[in-house]
Amino acid sequence: MSAPPPLNAIRAFEVAARSGSFVQAGAELGVTSAAVSQQVKALEVHLGKRLFLRQGNRIALTDAGRAIYPRIEAALGELAAVTAELMSGRDRARLIVSVLPSVAELFLAPALRGFDGLGGVEVRIEEDPVIFARDGVDLRITYGAHAYPDHHAETLFRDRLVPVAAPGFAAPECGLKHLPDGAFIHTNWGPAYATQPSWAAWFASKGLSRRPELRAGLNVGTTSFAVAAARAGLGVALVPERIAGGEIGSGCLVLANPGALTMSWDYVLVWPHALQRKPSLRALIAHLKARAVEGSDDGLEDRA
Repeated sequence: MSAPPPLNAIRAFEVAARSGSFVQAGAELGVTSAAVSQQVKALEVHLGKRLFLRQGNRIALTDAGRAIYPRIEAALGELAAVTAELMSGRDRARLIVSVLPSVAELFLAPALRGFDGLGGVEVRIEEDPVIFARDGVDLRITYGAHAYPDHHAETLFRDRLVPVAAPGFAAPECGLKHLPDGAFIHTNWGPAYATQPSWAAWFASKGLSRRPELRAGLNVGTTSFAVAAARAGLGVALVPERIAGGEIGSGCLVLANPGALTMSWDYVLVWPHALQRKPSLRALIAHLKARAVEGSDDGLEDRA
């Protein structure tokens, strides 16, 4: 059996491959970029493979580097998880769940009710992308899996965008096309997302050419704030129906128009391949998927 490569060299390779820079890798590891380069060279010598193409200050993975990176990233993630479990002093494995802010508040919090292992769950509210190996994350709940091509991903649900408002603000018979531009709440999820809850796209799906002026209405950065703003009577918001289902079901928000627009991507569960057999993780995934199925049976779609 051949000797394994040095752990420091493996770590240096993983950080350099993830960041795309020896300088950034050195900053993360607390060493110089030259030290990172030396560690990577040592790994290349050990494996007999060239892992990076070096072009001045830029680096790019070779075919060999791309082939081994997902497995190394997963292995380091498993090592981090095992270490965290041993150091936690708990009898059962600790689960770290990373989740988008709005999904955490409007879906995950109520969905965790009834989960037997709740005492072993730590929830982190984060934007995409997250680094599983570095942060010891077990499970990510996010919109679309495109940021995690080397991980296991399963669909939680596909949502639809629906217009909502506080009761009495905009009755369905009023017709959104007659509302002033200042009555629309606009949500911009930021540069990490190619798709946004767009009023122009919603109107286009109804065969209408209206494009409410962005500067006239309230602009927000998260779905949870769009929901809060609509609930406060500040306007009509375009929000994911399932994510805002609790607010709609309780009557705090009403559908302001009987129309919906299917979203471009699924909400997904993402986790490292190395954790596939972790019992506590499998139990949580099964629980969340069951709650997602229950939510689809609540009849929200019928109200639109």
